Amino acid sequence: MPPDSIDPLVLNKLTDDDWHDFDAFENILDDLRTRETQTPQWEFCEGFMVALICCRRSIEPAEYLPVLLATDPDEAGSPALFADGAQFDRFMELWTRRWHKVSTALDAEIETLYDAHAYHPAVLDLHDEMDALTPGQRADLGNVQIPAIGEVWAIGFMYAVENWPEEWAAPHDGEAARALNDALEYIVTLAEGDTGLLRMPHPKESLVPPSLQRLLNFADALWAAYSLRALWRSIGARPACVQRLATPGRNDPCSCGSGKKYKKCCGANSSN
Repeated sequence: MPPDSIDPLVLNKLTDDDWHDFDAFENILDDLRTRETQTPQWEFCEGFMVALICCRRSIEPAEYLPVLLATDPDEAGSPALFADGAQFDRFMELWTRRWHKVSTALDAEIETLYDAHAYHPAVLDLHDEMDALTPGQRADLGNVQIPAIGEVWAIGFMYAVENWPEEWAAPHDGEAARALNDALEYIVTLAEGDTGLLRMPHPKESLVPPSLQRLLNFADALWAAYSLRALWRSIGARPACVQRLATPGRNDPCSCGSGKKYKKCCGANSSN
C-alpha cells in the first residue's frame, strides 16, 4: 500500500477507554432518537466536532448543540430532549473528553497519520459486519445504500461548515483562500462515498473492500483537518464589525450626553 494511503485497520488506534466512551455516547444518542428522530449517529457527531474545532471562531455548546441535535435552541440541554439533567451532564462529559483528545491531536506536530499522537477518527467500516451476514439476511436488506469508510464523518464535518458559512468564508489572502478551498474539497470528496460500496452485492458475493482511491481520499481528508486547524489559527478570528453612529444635526443634542447642542459641543471641536 502506498505510504500516502491509509489502512483503516492500522490507523484505528483507539483505546478500550475510547470505545467504552463511544458505546456510552451512542446509547445516549439511541435514547434521544426516541424523542427526536433526526438525532445523528456518533460518526456524524465526530465529524461535526472536528469542524467546530477547526472553525475560525470558537462556537459555544449553547449555539451548536441545537444544530447538531436538530432541536430548538431552548431544548438542546433540557429534559424536553434529554431524559434528565444527569443524562445531559453525561452527554457533555463524554463530548468534552473527546473534544479535548481530538483538539490535542490536531495541534500535535506529526509526520504521518500513523503517529501515536495523530488524530485517529472514530469511523465505521461496515465490511466485516456485512460479510458476516447470512445470504438470507443480505436478501432482507435489499439494495441498501452502504456508507463508505469516512463518509458519515465527512458529511458531519460539512454540515457544520454549511451552518456557519461566515466562519468558513475565504480569507482575503489568495494563497490562504486556495488552501481553504483545497482542504474543503478533500472533505467533500470523502462525503461523496466510494462508488464500489453503494450497492449491496449478490448474496453469494463478498462485499467489495474499500478501493485504494477511497483510502487515499480518507488520508487526504484527515490531513485537510490538520490544514484547516492551522490555517484559521494563523489568521485569527474575524474582526468585529464596527458600526458608525450617525452624526447628529447641528442643532440636535450632542451624542456625548453633555446636554449642549452638537454645534456647541463635539461639532465645534470637529470643525476646528
